[in-house]
This record gives sequence, C-alpha cells and structure tokens, in this order.
Amino acid sequence: MPISSPGSGYSANDASVGDLDGDGDYEFVLKWDPDNAKDNSQSGVTGTVFVDAYRLDGTRLWRIDLGRNIRAGAHYTQFQVYDYDGDGRAEVAMKTADGTRDGRGTVIGDAGADHRNSGGYILTGPEFLTMFDGRTGAAVSTVNYDPPRGTVSSWGDSYGNRVDRFLAGTAYLDGARPSLVMARGYYTRAVVAAWDFRNGALTKRWTFDSTSSGNSGYAGQGNHSLSVADVDQDGRDEIVYGAATIDDNGRGLWTTGLGHGDAGHVGDLDPSRPGLEYFKVSEDTSKPGSWFADARTGQRLWTTASGSDNGRGVSGDIHPGSPGAESWSNADGSLRSPTGVTVGRKPSSANFLIWWDGDPTRELLDQTRVDKYGTGGDTRLLTGTDVASNNGTKATPALSADILGDWREEVVWRKSDNTALRIHSTPNQTDRRIPTLMHDTQYRVAIAWQNTAYNQPPHPSFHIGNGMTTPPWPDVHYAG
Repeated sequence: MPISSPGSGYSANDASVGDLDGDGDYEFVLKWDPDNAKDNSQSGVTGTVFVDAYRLDGTRLWRIDLGRNIRAGAHYTQFQVYDYDGDGRAEVAMKTADGTRDGRGTVIGDAGADHRNSGGYILTGPEFLTMFDGRTGAAVSTVNYDPPRGTVSSWGDSYGNRVDRFLAGTAYLDGARPSLVMARGYYTRAVVAAWDFRNGALTKRWTFDSTSSGNSGYAGQGNHSLSVADVDQDGRDEIVYGAATIDDNGRGLWTTGLGHGDAGHVGDLDPSRPGLEYFKVSEDTSKPGSWFADARTGQRLWTTASGSDNGRGVSGDIHPGSPGAESWSNADGSLRSPTGVTVGRKPSSANFLIWWDGDPTRELLDQTRVDKYGTGGDTRLLTGTDVASNNGTKATPALSADILGDWREEVVWRKSDNTALRIHSTPNQTDRRIPTLMHDTQYRVAIAWQNTAYNQPPHPSFHIGNGMTTPPWPDVHYAG
C-alpha cells in the first residue's frame, strides 16, 4: 500500500485500522514520526508529528498536522481509531494543542503560539482532546484535555518527563457502546478519564485520579501501555492499568502495589480456570520480576524472583505440549505453564505474538520475522524483505491484527524507504473454524490501543490453543 512521507527525515510509525468512510473496508491511519523524536527523558526540540489516513489502494484521504506544540516521541501521541457514535464510520481521536491543523486545514487554538521551552518540552499552554471525522479528518469536537498537567512537579519531576506520559484506549464501559479512554501518568500520580462521543460532541463519563480519597494505592502502578478487558465478567470493560485495574464505573477495582512495568498480557491464559488471567513484568528490582494473577481480583497465582529491571515479557500458547498459555520474560530463564511450572526452553524472542500457520498455537513475531516455537529450537516461517520494524529496540510492527477476515493475523511493516506499508498474510490453509478475531470485542479494542506507547500484542477474550474448546460465536450488531 503506497504512502506519502511528509518530507525527508520522517519515518512511518504506528498504524491502526477502521472503516473511516463506511464502505465496509478498513482504511489505515498512520502516524509519521520525525527522525529527531525523543523519549520523554531526553531534551531537545523535535519535528512535527503527522497523522494520515489511507485507503488500501494507497489513496490518501487526509493528513493531520499536530503542530509545534505536540512533541514527537512514543509517549506523547496515542491515537484511537474506532466508531464511537455507532454511525458505521470510524472516528479518530488524539491529544491536540495550539497550532494543530486538521485534515481540512482548519487550525485548532492559536496558530501562532509556541509553547516550547529551551529543552524542547511543552510544559505551558492549553492542551486539547479532539475527535476527528474519519472521512475528512475534520475536527468535530475539541475539549480541554483531562487530566490537565497542573503543576509539572506534582507528577514526579520538574523538567517534564513524567507529566507527559500518556496512554489511550477504547472500552465498552456500559457494555453496549464504546467510550474513549485517555490517561496521564503512571510512575507516580495516575489519572484516567473516560469520554463518550455522541451526537457530534465529546462528553466526560468519569475521571479516576490516584490522588483522590481512597485511591493512593493506585499511584505508581501503571505500565507503558494499558489493556482493556471485562475482567469481572459483568458485561462491561475494565481498564487494566499496569499493576492495577479501574472498574467500568471509574472506581478502583484492585491494585497489587507491585508497581510499574513495561509489558502486560490479559486473556484466557489458563483455560482450566474460570475467567481471565493477567501476566505482567516489573521494573522495580525489589518486586517480583514477573507475576501471574487472576484478572478479576489481582490475586497472584505465582511469581518469579526479584532483583532486576525486567523489560520484556510475553504470555501466549506457543507450546503444543503444554495446555494453556506459556509465559516468559527477559529476566527468567524458563518457559512457564499457567501454574508457573517450567515446561521447556525459553523462546528466542520476547516481543510480539501472531497466529500465522494453520494450527491454533501462536507464533513469535519480532523485528521483521515470524518464528515457530519448538522445544529444540525455533523455526523461521517468514523473513520480511526490504521492510523495517518501528520504535528502536522495541522492534514492533506498524500493526499486527486479523484484518483480512480469517482468524490468522496479518503483520504490517513499513517499507525500508518509507514509501509503502506492506501487509503480510499467511500462505497456510487451516482446518480451524474460528470467527474473525475482530468480532471479539476484547480483541477489537486491543487493535485500537496497540499503538499506545510500548506496543503490545492483542489477545481475544477466549482461549485459542492446542486442545481448545469450540470458540464463542460473536454477537454481531449492525450500525444503523
């Protein structure tokens, strides 16, 4: 699929999909990052971030210019693509600021404002949240971003690292219609706000703040990503925010107090137990390196030893000889069963997962390759040519999702010269009749939040793996 760079010094970055024009086909929404994008801990002025929409034939529908007052980097711009108002066409939501120019060229706020300081950080000036029309890129509704930055130092430092750690997601908080979730902070203070988009306007549903009465245990528990799942099986989604979970009503559901980490996985990881499970790694060297818990209560079912900053961890059914999902991480030398027992050799990568071949066990996706796990060694199934992964050492794809209609997943990488996105699909037939994964709500919203900060692979609400039971049939509703 051809794409058009905004200029030299830009790389195609994270992507998402949605039916922007209501024709029944997915379109792509793509973020462009300048080569001088920064981690929040790094000073320096960055170039402008652009967000494009494309049809599958490469036709560009629109381009949003986020302007000088949105800094470039993995933790700044989290965009959501979803049909929030139920009209059969997806909208696009993201944080905006003075000088943002929508897909029709209309400026949001003050076009001449420049709030950058000498270090390139943007710690003053208004902050907005905008819902854009998916067909045209026009700004439909713009409100003040919640939570506001307030006093910068109240988030953990005074130079602008922790105040601008943003996360985003989409969740069915009422069990029927999707809401937009925007968040700020996770190392110290954490604030999560839920928004509804109805009749052309954004309205706030609720705000959760770790500084509010009774919420202190939720401070410092966030990951560099979030997950959305109905963990308590009441028909409404919760926000799994690292080592804590926010209930559908905006109140704290549980917190373990085990702190920040880089990766987390929610799904039916142990099909022998009722409900969902959660596997997470920890950055705090005084906490367990990784832990496996009941997703409804946060009760830990097993842990691994502490003592290291455990930066990577994965959970998925990759080993046909072991029932349920296997879990592994950088700091643990073992591949573990859902009960924490060592069941084999640790895989060659701890990054993304993908259903690629014809059997129900999942494959390993890392950099620009797909590998099949084996007890004696991994087998290469795909090596991408003339393509590149994103986000530096994170080495993540632009997108990995079931977007072409069979339950196996596609992987999308940018071409090395940034002139196209290449969609790779499995050549293997399968005898498994599993509904398209995008019809599973947990999986579908996971594709929406996949681009958030440190990208994580999606998981459906039900177990896919060796010995799986008949998968649930989706309850499909048609727009209009």
